[in-house]
Amino acid sequence: MSRSKTFFTAGPAELYPRFEEFLQDFVDQQLGSISHRSQQFKDIYQHTDEQLRELMNIPAENAIMFTGTASEIWERIVLNCTELETFHLVNGSFSKKFYQYADSLGRHAHKLEKPMGEGFSYAEIEVPEFAELICVTQNETSTGVQTREPDINKLKRGNSSKLVAVDMVSSAPIPEIDFSLVDTAFFSVQKSFGLPAGLGVWIANETCLAKSEELAAKGSIGAHHCLPDLWKQSRAYQTPATPNVMGIYLLGRVAEDMNKRGIDNLRKETDAKVNKLYKYFEKKEGFSLGVEKPEHRSRTVAVINTERPSAEIINALKVKNLIVGAGYGPKKESQIRIANFIANTPEQIDALIAAFDELF
Repeated sequence: MSRSKTFFTAGPAELYPRFEEFLQDFVDQQLGSISHRSQQFKDIYQHTDEQLRELMNIPAENAIMFTGTASEIWERIVLNCTELETFHLVNGSFSKKFYQYADSLGRHAHKLEKPMGEGFSYAEIEVPEFAELICVTQNETSTGVQTREPDINKLKRGNSSKLVAVDMVSSAPIPEIDFSLVDTAFFSVQKSFGLPAGLGVWIANETCLAKSEELAAKGSIGAHHCLPDLWKQSRAYQTPATPNVMGIYLLGRVAEDMNKRGIDNLRKETDAKVNKLYKYFEKKEGFSLGVEKPEHRSRTVAVINTERPSAEIINALKVKNLIVGAGYGPKKESQIRIANFIANTPEQIDALIAAFDELF
C-alpha cells in the first residue's frame, strides 16, 4: 500500500514501515475473532512480552501489563502506589496532567515546576520528605524537553525508600531506562512504535505490587484494573477483561522487527536524524530551537520556534503531503513540533528539510 502523506506529528504518528504487512497477517489469521482466554491469545501476549523485554531490557521480575491508554496508567499508578503524597517534575502539559490526576484523586501532590521549554537536572531537585512517589516525564511531548536517564537514575539512588514512576510515552523504546532504578514506567503505541492509538503498556516491579497489596488491605485501590489483578493475569499471559488483541499482536510484531534491526542501531539513527534537524533550524532564518540547553532537547520530538504563524508553515508543507504538528497549548501559534520517531526514516527527514529550503 502506497502512502501519499508523511506524518511528522507527535502522535498519532507515521505508521511503522511494515504495519500493513503485520496487519494483513492479523486479518488473514482471523485473530480478531479469537477468545482472549484461548491459548492462541496467550501465545500472542507471551510473544509481545518477550519482544518488549528484549528490546527495552525489562527484567523478568517486572510485569508487563496492557491498558486502554497510557493516560489511564496515571490514575492506576496513583491509586495503587500511593496513599497520601506524590511529587511531580512539571515542565509541560503532560507532566502537569500527571500532577493534576494525583491532586484530583485526593493526594497531597507536590510539584517542582519549570517554564515550558526548560528541563531538570538532578542537582536542583529536592524531593519532599514524605512523598511516596516521584513522577518523572522522561520526554515532555508538549515542549520537546527530555529528562536524561542519568538524572532519573540519581533520583532513585538519592531516594531509595520512594517509588519512581517514568512517563516515556513519546520516547519509548529509545531511552536506556535502568529498570533496577525505576519502579514503574509506561508508554502508548501511537508514537515511536508507529501503531494506531488504543493500547497502553504498563511496566511495574514487585515493590509496586507490594505497595498496592498493602493499600488494598486498607481500602480501595480502584475498581477497574487494579495492579494486583493485572499482575496476576499477566503472569499467565492474560488480562482481567477483553483486551485490544490487535494492538497487542501488532506491538509484538513491531517490537520483534525492531529487535532484528537492533536497538543500538535504532538509537544511533534516531540521534543522527534529530541532530540534523536541530543543526538545520539553529541556522534557519525565521526559526529557532524551542529548547535552549542541548542536553534537555528531546531525541524524538523536536520543537521549533517560528516567527510567522505556525499555521502558515503547516499548511504550506501540507500541500507537499508533509504533515507536521502545531505547538501545544499556549505555544500553538508560535511553534511547530516535528516527530523523529523510528518510523520517520532518514530519507523522510531529508525531504522535510528540502521542503523548508524550498518554501521558507
